[in-house]
Amino acid sequence: MNRLFGYFAVALVMILMFAVASCERPTEPPHANNPPDTKLANIPKDNDTVFALVTLFWDGGDYDGYITRYQYRYFTYHLLPGTGQWILFDSTGWRDTTGSTVTIPFNSTDSLNKQEFYVRAIDNDGNIDPTPAQKLLTTTRTAPPVTKLIAPVKNANVLVSQHITDWWPGLNLVFNAKDQAKEGAIVEYAWSVDGGAWTWVTDTSLYLPPAVFKEPLNGPHTVKVTSRNNTNLVDPVGDSALVTLIVPTFEKSVLIIDETDEFNSPFVTMRVSDATVDSFYARVFPGAESWDFKAKGMPPRDVLSHYKLLVWHADDVPVSRPHKISDPANIAIFTDYLKVGGKFLMSGWRILKSFAYYNNFPYAFPPGSFVYDYLHIYTADETDVVGDCTGGKGKPGITSDFAVDSVKLAISPYNGKLGWVNLIIKPAGFTDVLYAYVNRDDSPNPTYRGRGMALRYYGTVYDAVVLGFPMYFVVEADAIVMAEQILRNLHVN
Repeated sequence: MNRLFGYFAVALVMILMFAVASCERPTEPPHANNPPDTKLANIPKDNDTVFALVTLFWDGGDYDGYITRYQYRYFTYHLLPGTGQWILFDSTGWRDTTGSTVTIPFNSTDSLNKQEFYVRAIDNDGNIDPTPAQKLLTTTRTAPPVTKLIAPVKNANVLVSQHITDWWPGLNLVFNAKDQAKEGAIVEYAWSVDGGAWTWVTDTSLYLPPAVFKEPLNGPHTVKVTSRNNTNLVDPVGDSALVTLIVPTFEKSVLIIDETDEFNSPFVTMRVSDATVDSFYARVFPGAESWDFKAKGMPPRDVLSHYKLLVWHADDVPVSRPHKISDPANIAIFTDYLKVGGKFLMSGWRILKSFAYYNNFPYAFPPGSFVYDYLHIYTADETDVVGDCTGGKGKPGITSDFAVDSVKLAISPYNGKLGWVNLIIKPAGFTDVLYAYVNRDDSPNPTYRGRGMALRYYGTVYDAVVLGFPMYFVVEADAIVMAEQILRNLHVN
C-alpha cells in the first residue's frame, strides 16, 4: 500500500514538472492579416468601344475578414493628333461606395476616348487591395443636349396677376430638349428668371409664380431654360425669351368688339351699314370704346388689360362658317384676359353654335372646351331658322322682359320674329338664367317656351354673360335697359 502511494506521488510530481516546462515554451508568431482582392465583371468586355454612359460591376473577397467598402476612379486619354499616342486628358480621385456597381458618364468630348477604370476593395481592418481591378474601354463622343423654349414665345405680351388664383396658376413655361447622341437621354431640366439661379426640375411644363420675377412685375422679364443629359452634359446655350408681363389696370369700363359682318345675312338684304350697327351699340353702351374686328382683328392683350368688361357682338347669321369668336387663337387671348380678372359679355346670332359649328344640336360641350369650362354651359340647343321668338322673360330682381324688334326682322324667313336662337338646356353651377324664351301662345314650338336663352356665370375670378341671340335685333329701348341691368349686375358701372 505504501509502495502504491509512492508511485502515485512520483507520477504527480512528473506531471507538474511537465506542465511548468510547457508554460515556458515560446508561442508561434501570429499570421499576418492579408489585404482583400477585387475582381471586375467581364461586362462590357475589355477594349470594347461603347457609349459614354457605362455600367460596371465588381466583387471583392477577403478570406481572413470581410469587405466594408470599395473605391473607384478613372482616367481619360485622348489621341495626340498625328502620333497615335494616347495622352492624359482628365482623371478623378478615388470615390467611396458600399455598392458593387456604378453607372459612370465617362468624359467623352473627343471622337474616341480611352478610359482606364480602377476599383479596389477595403476590408474590415482598413486594408486596401494593392492591385485594383482594371477595365479598359473606348468611348465615343458625347455632345450636350439642345433645349427649346416653346412658351412663352419671344417678345410675347403676357397677362399676369399679382397673386396665384384658382384660375391663374402663374406664367406657363413650356419647353423640351433633345440629346444629340443616339443612346443619349435627357434626365433633368432647369429654368432661370431675370438672371437668377437655376432651378432643376423633371417636368417640361410648369407655372412660374409672380414671386420669382424681379420687381416690378409689370414690364419686361427674361426667362431661360436648359437641360442635362445622361452623361452629365448641360446645354451650354439653352434657350431664352424676353417677355413683357402685363398686370391689368382695368381703369376703363367697356370695350365693344364688333364682329358683326354687315355684308352677311340679313344685313346685306336689309342694307344696314356698319355705321348703323356701331351707332346702335354706342347708344346701348354709352361711353364704351369700340374695336372693329373686321378691320383690325383680335385686340392684343395689352389693349384688353385696360378694360373691366369686353362686349363681343356678332349679329349676322353665320351661314357657311362660324363666327370668329370661336377661333382657337382668339379664345386663347380672351381666356387669358378672363384668368386675370376680366369680365365678358358675348351676344350674337348662333353664337353658341359657332363653338360647335359642325356638330348637330342639341350638343353637349365636353370638359376642356371654352363653353364648358369658362361659360359653365354643358348642353345647348338651337331653334329653327323660321322666326319664332318674340322676346325674353327676365329673371325677377335682375333683368326685365324684352321684346324682339319686329321691324328689323320683317323679312323672310323671320317675319318679325327671331329664328336660330341658342337655348341653354343644361347649365352648370354658379349660374343664373337671365332670360327665358318667349313665343306666341299659338306657336308650333311650345317646347322652346321657358327655355334659358341667356346665362350669367358668377366666377371666383371673372364673370361672364352669354346672350344666345343677337342684341341688335332687340327693341332698342329694351336693349338699353338690358345693358344697364347687366352692367350693374357685373359691377362694371
